[in-house]
Amino acid sequence: MDDLDNRLIAALRRDARASLSQLALDLAVTRATVRARMQRLEASGAIAGYTVLTREDVADHAVRGLMMLAIGGHGTEKVERYLRGLPEVQAVHSTNGTWDLIAEIGVGSLEDFDRVLTRIRKLDSVTRSETSLLLSTRR
Repeated sequence: MDDLDNRLIAALRRDARASLSQLALDLAVTRATVRARMQRLEASGAIAGYTVLTREDVADHAVRGLMMLAIGGHGTEKVERYLRGLPEVQAVHSTNGTWDLIAEIGVGSLEDFDRVLTRIRKLDSVTRSETSLLLSTRR
């Protein structure tokens, strides 16, 4: 992948429904170039698909953070199921290294954030956690 491929993917991340003409204008290339690049990226698997974001997906949460969790014993699946059931948890990631799971959390206030953290920390299998607030996001 070259710079144009990366810029095309970035433009599609911003708006996957952008027309070929708009993408060509934004990238300063021809429509044919955009079409050929997209076809090549799709064929190679670099672009695996396109998706829809719902209002809930893009809702602004006043407080967002990442909670890293260490899980004892064989409790990872149970904790992951629990986390996926919490509406405040936007995503759950399994990881390697120090942490077993990372939960992306989005809520309306610091008090709500504290309540969610407390609920998660009280789970039997959670042996340790560390949380980082997300201050800003650039896409």
